[in-house]
Amino acid sequence: MQLSEQEIIRREKLQSLRDLGINPYPADLFPVNHTSKQVKESFEEGKKVVVAGRLMSVRDQGKAAFAELQDSEGRIQLYFNRDMICPDEDKTKYVQVFRKLTDLGDFIGVEGELFLTKVGEKCIRVDDFTFLSKTLRPLPLPKTDETGKVYDAFTDAELRYRMRYVDLVVNPQVKEVFMKRTKLFSAMRTFFNNAGYMEVETPVLQSIPGGAAARPFITHHNSLDIPLYMRIANELYLKRLIVGGFDGVYEFSKNFRNEGMDRTHNPEFTAMEIYVAYKDYNWMMTMTENLLEYCALQVNGTTEATFGEHKVDFKAPYARVTMTDAIKQFTGFDITGKTEAELFEAAKSMGIEVNETMGKGKLIDEIFGEKCEGNFIQPTFITDYPKEMSPLCKSHRDNPELTERFELMVCGKEIANAYSELNDPIDQRERFEAQMALAEKGDDEANGIIDEDFLRALEYGMPPTSGLGIGMDRLIMFLTNNPSIQEVLFFPQMRPEKKGPELTEDEKHIIEILKANEGIQIGDLKEKSGLSGKKWDAASKGLSKHGLMKVVVDGDAKIVEYLGK
Repeated sequence: MQLSEQEIIRREKLQSLRDLGINPYPADLFPVNHTSKQVKESFEEGKKVVVAGRLMSVRDQGKAAFAELQDSEGRIQLYFNRDMICPDEDKTKYVQVFRKLTDLGDFIGVEGELFLTKVGEKCIRVDDFTFLSKTLRPLPLPKTDETGKVYDAFTDAELRYRMRYVDLVVNPQVKEVFMKRTKLFSAMRTFFNNAGYMEVETPVLQSIPGGAAARPFITHHNSLDIPLYMRIANELYLKRLIVGGFDGVYEFSKNFRNEGMDRTHNPEFTAMEIYVAYKDYNWMMTMTENLLEYCALQVNGTTEATFGEHKVDFKAPYARVTMTDAIKQFTGFDITGKTEAELFEAAKSMGIEVNETMGKGKLIDEIFGEKCEGNFIQPTFITDYPKEMSPLCKSHRDNPELTERFELMVCGKEIANAYSELNDPIDQRERFEAQMALAEKGDDEANGIIDEDFLRALEYGMPPTSGLGIGMDRLIMFLTNNPSIQEVLFFPQMRPEKKGPELTEDEKHIIEILKANEGIQIGDLKEKSGLSGKKWDAASKGLSKHGLMKVVVDGDAKIVEYLGK
């Protein structure tokens, strides 16, 4: 393994600590009794505290130093004084251990007394400190100049997602998103539990990938010698529990779909599905808007949220628009009673890409998606979908060509899907068979497998039921103003990491400046880097050798171009 200069130095310091008899990775419990937040909230001069965390900055003043310690709840200032830490003649612990062998990013434990600095900042006067973990790689810490401008911020999206552990340390604001994500799950659980519904677990490995139309991940069970599928949805199992006698069940399920990836789709995602007996989709609409109003308040303290350029209000009630009316409003075309051929021609005339594998449901879905979906910014229920689009949904009580289904649209995206559930086993079999016919026709989104056990369960009788599914990742995107799903997943799926050349810290530093300053002159680049002449020469030659940087002469100017991605 090729190490950078900084990594080599840190390993040398590691050995020096051991030579001094200091274990850089002690096994002992460290008796923390305060967090940085608790220190500040219950501050009392002279109070003794024990804290621990990462050392994030040091202002060395010789015999004394100010530093910042970061823990899970923020930062607190520390004051180190040589003679307080080393009251005897032996000053090794301060001079050698703290000043020479401690690096930014190291975990230390601190015991000390609270006091206010001359400028009124809450601070811990350190009586003693303990090494808890030596870091062998330097953190990519941003720097701020005297004008407040930030340099070298850790902002490269791919690096942030690959190294979320670093992202969380150097960009502490990222934590807020995931804290809100936890609040969302907690709020939803509280809402359902207070209503008397039961949280359950259903299989992740399934013999038939049912409950949605999606391409599954396939694996193999060696002992049973059968193929198994990672679940694409948990719907059919939750309905089995309604058959079994539960009045209301819900589950936060990890689902897996072997399909494309983009800013709103990850192959592994979290959905919440709930099924309540003796209810219909009208009741479920009211419950959904009350649920989301409650969750928004619990997560953000307000029903209003900002998403991109839009202000969204989750306060109930929400508008309700039928799919037929939505298409008529934005295209002027009435889908009522139209044949597959008429829908095909209509979609084609609207400039929508269509092909012969598409049935009525798919054609209507394409028209709505292309021409209508993006127009619904405030939370809006789109209701009464054509039967061909909803194989698990009950026929509409007033129009047999439609189903009792709604989707909740926010900022042009679907975040919830709900039905009056189909509980007629004969009708359900016919719908499954129609889906099989579409699959045989070539529709890769149609489910070509009939779940015989689910049909058998329905034949034992399922009461009238309404079900709801919510995409939890997408919902938290809206509540935290994040347009990318990768921002709300701790560890999003990434392409395999390409092994490029091993770069030194100086080379990485120059690359970050180049990424932030397109077309920079070579003199300005050298000045911004802050490197000595010798270090600059070595780093710039290294980047040129790796094919990552070149200098282009433009008249009297020498412009540096970054050749990486």
